[in-house]
Amino acid sequence: MIATILLQAAGGFGIQQMLPLGLIAIVFYFFMIRPQVKKQKDQKKYVTELKKGDKVVTTAGIHGRIVDLNETTFLVEVDNGKIRFDKSAISLEASKALNAPPVATKA
Repeated sequence: MIATILLQAAGGFGIQQMLPLGLIAIVFYFFMIRPQVKKQKDQKKYVTELKKGDKVVTTAGIHGRIVDLNETTFLVEVDNGKIRFDKSAISLEASKALNAPPVATKA
């Protein structure tokens, strides 16, 4: 008698137990995965729009100007030398700030 009561009390794996797991998965997607995918898409779009003469900053912090570009790399002029970088080495945020038009301030 006690064994059947304990088995009935344990119950099965119902929707009430799955709901918190599902909610955690949804929150994880919207706060972690989706912003990262959007950032990667913006980075790829920005890199494809770069052209000769644009100022860039690499992820290593090296500032320069694009001299030549091909399918996968950029040739960046740095001071008196030139360095070839992979397109993924361009920092989106820092490079956008360099190429942004100056904002006029009122005195």
